[in-house]
Amino acid sequence: MHESVGKEEIMREEQEIENQIAIMLKGVANHTEVSEIREKLREAKKENRPFRIKLGLDPSAPDIHIGHSVVLRKIRQLQELGHIAVIIIGDYTGMIGDPTGKSKTRKQLSREDVERNANTYMEQIFKIIDRDRTEVHYNSEWLSKMNFGDVIELASKCTVARMLERDDFNNRYTNHLPLSVHEFFYPLMQAYDSVAVKADIELGGTDQTFNITMGRNIQRDYGQQPQLTLFMPLLEGIDGVEKMSKSLGNYIGISEEPAVIYEKVMKIPDNMIIKYYNLCTDVHPDEVDRIQKMLDEGANPRDVKMMLAHEITELYTGKENADQAQQRFETIFQQNKVPNDALTILIDPASPLMHGEQMIDFLVNNKQYKSKSEIRRIFNHGGAKLDEEKVTDERSIVIGEGVHILKVGKKNFYKVQLQGN
Repeated sequence: MHESVGKEEIMREEQEIENQIAIMLKGVANHTEVSEIREKLREAKKENRPFRIKLGLDPSAPDIHIGHSVVLRKIRQLQELGHIAVIIIGDYTGMIGDPTGKSKTRKQLSREDVERNANTYMEQIFKIIDRDRTEVHYNSEWLSKMNFGDVIELASKCTVARMLERDDFNNRYTNHLPLSVHEFFYPLMQAYDSVAVKADIELGGTDQTFNITMGRNIQRDYGQQPQLTLFMPLLEGIDGVEKMSKSLGNYIGISEEPAVIYEKVMKIPDNMIIKYYNLCTDVHPDEVDRIQKMLDEGANPRDVKMMLAHEITELYTGKENADQAQQRFETIFQQNKVPNDALTILIDPASPLMHGEQMIDFLVNNKQYKSKSEIRRIFNHGGAKLDEEKVTDERSIVIGEGVHILKVGKKNFYKVQLQGN
């Protein structure tokens, strides 16, 4: 009887570990060998301690979109399994600037820049990760205390040849472009962070492979068990082609309005649906497999994409807002109706301004469009309708009694009526 109970307990623990591995590796591009991950999970289970999940932040660009959130979502999934996030604000490394992928020396950030950006970062990342299961450290806590002997010891752990294996360093060196000695310290300092916090696992994008692997090597040199590594793929934006980027306009901001998040997700190409499920949601891998099967068996990609849009919108804005965003999308794009929250443009009959000019003023003053010339251009190209009739010249607009509907582009609706009507 006792032997049977013991076997059941072992099987339950093994199933739990395999479930953790499945969640850990969902959407991951590259990682430490599964056998090493499994062994480390077993050890942690025996010691009854959570993993310490390291994520270093280079506080140089504080605005977060869901491309940045891919790594943070993975951390949240691991926190849900009981592990601890260790966020390291690279105030010391930030003063060098991460040279990864750069063709020239990065501008060094001031202490004030680093702290201001870090505060903005933390406000945003706690929308994703669990604050109660997170430690936050500045790496100046340990790097500022190193004396020159400590620095020399750290530098002795890596050869120049190893540093020049990095493509960006190698390209600059072979092309006789400036490559400062202090830049070699960036991967060394980031690696030493793993020693300082005793990291069990480190996450990062595939572009951080060199830096994060260096952490494993340095931990060994300092007598620690090397951290596991998870490398997350770079996420294409809503165009499905280029890496998500604000400058390219193909991003989804985590602080945008629910309707905007929902509509942007609906713009992704059908072949990106599963990748977004894997990288941008907390949906279990088994459920993602079921969704893939639905698509393979002929489910309408639009319907599946609506499920995805609701899932992502709910993650950042809550279920009620996601429900409203979906209802708004169905109203505008599927039923071609005016949404309940459409703004009302009031026309003053006594104003010397023509009715069309008052409409344009309203749209600019309420930040619906950047300029009057932008709206006029839309009108001139037949991109607006008033009561289903195309508007090509705002001077021809005359608003009569009752409520009129102005539609600009495919999705922007406005109610228009006379003041006091």
